[in-house]
Amino acid sequence: MSMAGKSIAEFKVNAYQTGEFKVVTDKDLQGKWSVLFFYPADFTFVCPTELEDLQNKYDEFKKMGCEIYSVSCDSEYVHKAWHENSDRIGKVEYTMLADPNGNLAKSFDIYVESDGMAERGTFVINPEGKVVLYEVSADNIGRNADELLRKVQAAQFVYEHGDEVCPAKWEPGDDTLKPSFDLSGKL
Repeated sequence: MSMAGKSIAEFKVNAYQTGEFKVVTDKDLQGKWSVLFFYPADFTFVCPTELEDLQNKYDEFKKMGCEIYSVSCDSEYVHKAWHENSDRIGKVEYTMLADPNGNLAKSFDIYVESDGMAERGTFVINPEGKVVLYEVSADNIGRNADELLRKVQAAQFVYEHGDEVCPAKWEPGDDTLKPSFDLSGKL
């Protein structure tokens, strides 16, 4: 079943962020753009490259009013240890959510029961708490923060300009389309 347009479920999880433990709930995502960036596990191989890539774009996401939350089925203590022991993860400033029971991953239908881990899933949540786009990748395929940034920009544009749509490879400032009967079949 598609997650697009669905409201996120209530949740409350422990988290780690730059030297501190905290609690994050679904209420923290209300009223702003958010990305939930699920990955299989800490202390692995593809995951640190993705989290570092996101960190390299984190300031750009924040300027757009979008918060990043990485999520794995590890505890907040494992996140802290990884942050302290990995040069790549040591750079991460965004919040790392802990989902050791897999409940958050299950609510997004990306929990792999046999492994006790989440799939590589990316979910963009609008200020109303609804999923506006998502993507699930095979475990061995890393994601691209530049493309995610572009997709969030497009989602924000469409959210603000409901009568316009963003064509393929749209970037801010590019032309958009206004769907109409006259435009149908002419592209």
